[in-house]
Amino acid sequence: MVLTTTDSKEAAQELARSAVAARLAACGQIVGPIESVFWWDGALDESAEYQVWFKTTAELYEALARHIASNHTYDVPEILRVPVDGGGAPYLDWIRASTAVTPA
Repeated sequence: MVLTTTDSKEAAQELARSAVAARLAACGQIVGPIESVFWWDGALDESAEYQVWFKTTAELYEALARHIASNHTYDVPEILRVPVDGGGAPYLDWIRASTAVTPA
């Protein structure tokens, strides 16, 4: 799983669509709005954001991270990899099949 946040629902939708269309992720789930409190440019800031959770394989992480970074609106986008150490075999098979260059 790979997580990022964006400043708008539209930006989240575009990242999800483009990553899934490129088969870098089987799914992009958009959550939000959420409220974030953080340090930026030496000041405490607050902002509404949208999370995008990408379902992908470990092998595609680097390519997906590059895709997110090059298509993101933030100067310093959040790109976090969250390892999955188990799950339903049919679901994990679906992720692998959906991210294959030639779908099974």
